[in-house]
Amino acid sequence: MDQIKIGKFICDTRKELGMTQLELAQKIGVTDRAVSKWENGRGLPDISLIKPLCDALSITINELFNGEKIEEEITTKIAEENIIDTLNYSHKKIMNTKKIFMSILLAVIIFIAAFLLVFCIDVNRMINDKPIFFSTWGIDYFPPEDLKDEKLQLAIKEYLVKHGDNEEKHQEGVKTFVASHTYLIEETTTQYNIYAWVLQEQCYVDGNDVMNYGSFSMPYKFTIEEINEDFVVVESSFPRDGTYYEEDMNNLFPKDVKKQMDHIHRDGTFERLQLQIEEQVSLFFHDIYSKS
Repeated sequence: MDQIKIGKFICDTRKELGMTQLELAQKIGVTDRAVSKWENGRGLPDISLIKPLCDALSITINELFNGEKIEEEITTKIAEENIIDTLNYSHKKIMNTKKIFMSILLAVIIFIAAFLLVFCIDVNRMINDKPIFFSTWGIDYFPPEDLKDEKLQLAIKEYLVKHGDNEEKHQEGVKTFVASHTYLIEETTTQYNIYAWVLQEQCYVDGNDVMNYGSFSMPYKFTIEEINEDFVVVESSFPRDGTYYEEDMNNLFPKDVKKQMDHIHRDGTFERLQLQIEEQVSLFFHDIYSKS
């Protein structure tokens, strides 16, 4: 079925009858834009408009689909060809509609599958106490907070402060302050090995002044066990001074940790530890600093 030929036939027949596109459109109840579309070969009239269009143009349906006037003796032959063409055209429209429907159906199936996949992933994460990826389910879920690392750090601080405050050489009123930076936590079945750099400072009050009693900065290896739901430091090690320092560093610390510790005075870690100590001292001796 030649849409271009049919469109030209509609246009020529309309003009022969002295009708404008608008007049023809009004006769069959469509817009002049629809008529223009047919005449330009960009589409064919809907099946319900075929008979009214042919009546308005004083042509037969066979002549419309043939795109020209048909002599009476070959009308039957042309009619059969037009019926076949019409069936083919209808079949193509049906197939195109099916393709569109199948595309939409496939998109819906993919969307539902993706939705179910993400939902199943989030359910699995909730079961394992992990944050969900999406909050669109209307579920306010928050996994239990894992404060293990913070508790390990607190155990180290309490251990160092306790040992610092209990040193016999202290004069009365000396207070120990500790800041540490953890490089690695190794977890075994019974304990934790923590590799950290520690800055410790001891201060006391002399009149209206806070005095520094002593301080040290060094790497530590702590061994911590969980006893009665509490984390307790059961062993601590640090390298000896002098010629033994490098040997002890290699024995106590993993190679990558030791490499990071070599940059403590250049990567800002030491300065951050100093700021933490200053904050602790300032808060503890707040009354004295406020009088200064």
